[in-house]
Amino acid sequence: MKKMLSFFAFFNFFLISVSIAFASGGAEEKSLVKVIPDYTLLIQMGLFLSLIFVLNILLYKPILSIIERRKKQLEESENEIKLFNESVEKRVAEYDEKLRQAKIKGSELKKEIIQEGVNQAKNIVDVVRNEIPVIAQKFQQEMDKEVEKAKLILDSHSKKLSLEIAQKVLGRPVQ
Repeated sequence: MKKMLSFFAFFNFFLISVSIAFASGGAEEKSLVKVIPDYTLLIQMGLFLSLIFVLNILLYKPILSIIERRKKQLEESENEIKLFNESVEKRVAEYDEKLRQAKIKGSELKKEIIQEGVNQAKNIVDVVRNEIPVIAQKFQQEMDKEVEKAKLILDSHSKKLSLEIAQKVLGRPVQ
């Protein structure tokens, strides 16, 4: 490729120098630039076409192939990004669904625990309610016993007290 480029460069330089030599004509002319439509026009057209050919091979085609490659890479990257975004959206949807299911399950579990607590509280209250009459009966029996004891004590004290009062009022011992 470099040999071809150097050959075309040398060939172009040669054709340009030949065209300049023939265009200048001779020493008798005073003007440096003359445009005369002669065979140099064909040489310049040949140079121009060879320059287009060389630039097409060395510059335009490689640049266009690079641009196409980059365009394909961008399209592939965009496709990968779309697939990744779809995957992310799918996973987010799955996560949201699992989170919603977990919240529902947690709510149901909370309700079950609360219901279980309510049932245990009812059982405890029922047990206590059933024990209350027994405790009340025992308390009543103990109170009856205490009242009987208190009556006995008060009876004995009342007899003693009435004797003392009678002795003090009468001023003498009473039997």
